[in-house]
Amino acid sequence: MKRGHDVTLFASGNSLTAARLVSVFPTDLLAAGLGEPSIYDLVNAAACFERANEFDIIHNHAGLEAMLMANLVDTPVLTTLHRLLEPQNMPIWSSYKGYYNTVSREAKVGLPDKGFAGVIYNAIDANAFPLGRKRDGYLLSLGRICREKGVHHAIEVSKRLNKPLIIAGNVHSYDRDYFGEYVEPHVDGRLIKYVGEVNFAQKRKLYSRADCFLMPIQWREPFGLVIVESMACGTPVVAFRSGAAPELVKQGETGFLVDNVDEMVEAVANAKEIDRRRCREHVLARFHVDRMVDEYIEAYRSIVERRRKTILSAA
Repeated sequence: MKRGHDVTLFASGNSLTAARLVSVFPTDLLAAGLGEPSIYDLVNAAACFERANEFDIIHNHAGLEAMLMANLVDTPVLTTLHRLLEPQNMPIWSSYKGYYNTVSREAKVGLPDKGFAGVIYNAIDANAFPLGRKRDGYLLSLGRICREKGVHHAIEVSKRLNKPLIIAGNVHSYDRDYFGEYVEPHVDGRLIKYVGEVNFAQKRKLYSRADCFLMPIQWREPFGLVIVESMACGTPVVAFRSGAAPELVKQGETGFLVDNVDEMVEAVANAKEIDRRRCREHVLARFHVDRMVDEYIEAYRSIVERRRKTILSAA
């Protein structure tokens, strides 16, 4: 909208947007307790594709439902892949005639070159995450509490260094057994604190005052916004060398990439040497929202131009 484009957003009725909002359900599906996936995902995608001839391009963030419909319309479709390829979905990718981009090089692994519009990293409004000035001497683990995020490893690092750890995040029903066995028994309110799910203001304060952010991920996470948010506040990140983490953390400059808990303990002890201003500069250069918008607009233009040339050549 701010770049002079007319944007229609198909999303839940409680979405905050400057675009023209079209909604088939009043709230987001998880908040409504409808689970995931839901028939409303399909209804939402259908509402968009029914009006496809009104748009120059359709940008799909909804995943497979919209990909299945892309071949039914003439309007070009760009799908942003926010998840890793699941082998059982390969037939959908094989028949998809639109374009796609990934949010990291890691997320491109195993996907076809046909229709690939490039890597466009996720981004944040860095202005909303100011550089922290005051540090309170704790480690931070923030995000969904689950085995894949490796919270139990963050707890082990905290205990071995005798350095306080604050854990913040939600616990889904299917992760409650993990939380009950590997996290909750260690929460003592002194060394290990669990503060539950936090809002934006609380999250920003936690980032800004932490000595170090721990990301001992156990899977090939395709991005990791929490890494970028932490660095924007000047807080170095120590992450396991997995998923897209090596694309986000600049080794020795904005944090450390490690392979196990022993290395994480050593890296945390060295994190005090990291220049916090350098962490923020790294985010401003690579992960600020203006850069992401520029790259998506360029992708739109390229795809629309390719479509125009195809039509002209067929005429």
